[in-house]
Amino acid sequence: MASATQITAVPPPGSGTAQITVVTPGGTSNGIPYTYVAAPVLTGLSPAEGPVTPGTTVTLFGSGLTTTNSVLFGTTPAPFTTVSDAWVTAIAPAGPAGPVNVTVTTPGGTTNSAVYTRVAAPGF
Repeated sequence: MASATQITAVPPPGSGTAQITVVTPGGTSNGIPYTYVAAPVLTGLSPAEGPVTPGTTVTLFGSGLTTTNSVLFGTTPAPFTTVSDAWVTAIAPAGPAGPVNVTVTTPGGTTNSAVYTRVAAPGF
């Protein structure tokens, strides 16, 4: 018990919406709804490669993306715009040439990763 007016609880695994009640020696509280948020999933991104410099707009496809609160290219946060539950756009940050794992985090968890490859400009 955190206080006479507040408690902290960890919900069990589940899905959908469940009623939360508190049981005390004085009785059972009225229920309030608790809605489980599904874990997000990435199914792809486009384009899958771009320059080592920042600024390429990358579209991330998947499900459960409505409540996106971060997009990471490796460990680097990227500015993003949530378009729909299945679509988020992000601006690829600068980084070294080669592959980098891209992930999205929502209140439901962190997605699997999709690979974005940075390609160095040709040298002379």
